[in-house]
Formats: sequence, C-alpha cells, structure tokens
Amino acid sequence: MKSLLLTGFEPFLNFTINPTMRIVEELHGQEIGDYKIHSEVLPVDFEVAGKKLIEHIDKIQPDALISLGLAGGRYKITPERIAININDGAPDNNGNVRVDETIQTEGSEAYMSTLPIRAMVNRLLEEGLPAEISNTAGTYLCNHVMYQGLHYTKNIPSGFIHIPASHELAIQHGKIPSWSHEDLKKGIIACIEVLSENL
Repeated sequence: MKSLLLTGFEPFLNFTINPTMRIVEELHGQEIGDYKIHSEVLPVDFEVAGKKLIEHIDKIQPDALISLGLAGGRYKITPERIAININDGAPDNNGNVRVDETIQTEGSEAYMSTLPIRAMVNRLLEEGLPAEISNTAGTYLCNHVMYQGLHYTKNIPSGFIHIPASHELAIQHGKIPSWSHEDLKKGIIACIEVLSENL
C-alpha cells in the first residue's frame, strides 16, 4: 500500500482552534483508497514549519503529500493551484515577522500543485460540498508549506487544500462562516480518494 503524508497546523493568530489539526489526527493510520495516511501537525512558525515538513518527508518517504490549512472566512473547500516564493504577513506563533522574504533562493518563483485539483473540486461538488479552485494560497504559513513541499518533492503528487472554519471555531470567533467537522473531514477523505483514483 502507498503512503500519504497529510499535514495540518496548530492554532494561530486569533484562531484558537484549527480544524486541520483534528482532521489529520483522526485520519492518521487510516487506509483511504490506495493510501495509508501518516499525519503530522506542523507549527505555525516561519523558521520551523518547512524544516519539519522536510524532516517528515525524509523519514516517511511518502508516495504523495497533501497539506491542509485553515482559511477562516472562506466558505468552500479550496484546493490551491499555486504557491509563490514569498514569505510575508502577520507575526507567526513565535513572533517572527517576514516581509517580502524569498523562501528558497534557488527555487522557482512559483510552483503549481501536482494534485488533481479540478477532479477534486468536481467530486466535492458531486457530493454536495461547496468547493472551488483557489488561485492564491496567500503569503503566510500555508503558502510557505505548500511551496516547500513542491520544491522538495519533485516526483510525487503534492499540494495544499484550504478548508473553512469548523462550527466550534466559528462560535468562538463570532463572524466567520463554518462547516461541521464531519463535513470537513468528509471533504478531505473525498479529495484523497480522488488522488488515489487518478494515480
């Protein structure tokens, strides 16, 4: 059976819950399609997140990589099309601030996802789950991890999927759209199934 490295993030900024963390923890060890899932939670830290991701890739030697991130305010599941070679944004969880910083000096200006993102969106819509392709992963840690993953893994499917807030987080936050945890997890399982079918 093939292995899939699935990553999420810890809580960050004013989001005291990160639904990606719960999803990856619950899917760890499960078999979905042709993949056995190995899950890891990454720190929201510009100095550490990419290094940790590469350490996990080296240790696990996965056949595919999907990273998940919270997009508080989005109301659809949004596979990302592109990652750009820039760190920029709010302070991370350890107070590191990046402004117009290059992620990899020897890297391309951008990398395109190598996941079957159109097929993923189509499947999600078929299952009644709102979805669309996103053309910007931002310049914060989600883009950073997507870029690092694509830069480092040239021969396996790799990419990033943003998800909306969970109901639990939306209740705390007060002003963002949300999904149930089960629907969020169902959507990620569907995306992994599509990846398995499109090998």
